[in-house]
Amino acid sequence: MFKKFLIGFGVLAILLTITPFIAVDYWWVRAFDFPHLQLTFLTVLAITTYFIKFNFKSKKDYLFLTILIGCCVFQFSKIYPYTTFANFDVLNASKNEDNSIKIITANVLQKNKKSEKIINEINVLKPDIILLTEVNKRWITELEEKATNTYKYKQEIPLDNAYGMALYSNLELINPQTNYLVSDSIPSIEAKVILKEGDTLQLYAIHPTPPMPQENAMSTNRDTEMMMTAKMSLEADFPVIVLGDFNDVAWSETSQLFKSVSELLDPRIGRGLYNTYSADSYILKWPLDHIFISKEFRVKKMEVRKDINSDHYPLYTEFSFEPEKAFEQEPTQVTKQDLKAAEDQIEKFKKNDPRTKKN
Repeated sequence: MFKKFLIGFGVLAILLTITPFIAVDYWWVRAFDFPHLQLTFLTVLAITTYFIKFNFKSKKDYLFLTILIGCCVFQFSKIYPYTTFANFDVLNASKNEDNSIKIITANVLQKNKKSEKIINEINVLKPDIILLTEVNKRWITELEEKATNTYKYKQEIPLDNAYGMALYSNLELINPQTNYLVSDSIPSIEAKVILKEGDTLQLYAIHPTPPMPQENAMSTNRDTEMMMTAKMSLEADFPVIVLGDFNDVAWSETSQLFKSVSELLDPRIGRGLYNTYSADSYILKWPLDHIFISKEFRVKKMEVRKDINSDHYPLYTEFSFEPEKAFEQEPTQVTKQDLKAAEDQIEKFKKNDPRTKKN
């Protein structure tokens, strides 16, 4: 009976491994991009138990174990770059000059009534830039009273649909704009930021919808917003930072395509998973809140912060700006194939965008 259970689990693991390769945008397919860490652990456990508990009596046993080991290797290969065994994508800061930037991004959870927790984080860390998602008017008011009133520059979009955003900065923001790339109810923010020594950077903040039945049955909107942002990053005239709740894991095909097309670097690579979701689960955890940077930046500090009574943890980063050493961490240039994939995703969306049809 136990052997049948292990075989059943093995078949399930195999199906979960190959499902994300199905080229469709349905949520129930894209959702399997997420649990590679959990599947790796469970598959290793199943393989180990199979070896210890049972004798190999037929070619079927060897074939089954071979396939299961193959699935395990594939699962681990997806998360390997986000372990300390991998090389850094972004090098450590080489100096401690003032031309640095401190950033905190957090999904505060709109219904969260304990705003004092994120307010305390802001007051303790004193970041240069704050990006908060899921903010409504109540959140904006409470933040203004206790935390963000000292920030001279801001872009606030309070909404009651769980997609409100607020960007605060004590560094000068030039021409901050609210964009609605894929929906009139899903905002994103872009702005130029002037660093302490006068250098300009381009910042994009996004919070696309997740592929979930109660949110969006397809991943099309999320994937398209990410590809649009990737192309803007690629074409930007200044060093770039993209941050926010992507509602996607770093190792998914979509996130990997985003990284390729944008030609940005991921500071997580070589440092750890930095799981920001879910704060409500000990098992189902993965990185959903991201920050991607261009080659001019280096990492001074990166950490997942304390519980703020949200289903997400805040992500805090400190970067130094070292353009003179950018050549030491050149990203791989985007391929024609990846660029076409991103453009095809955008074009597919535009053909079915109800806003385009109205016009």
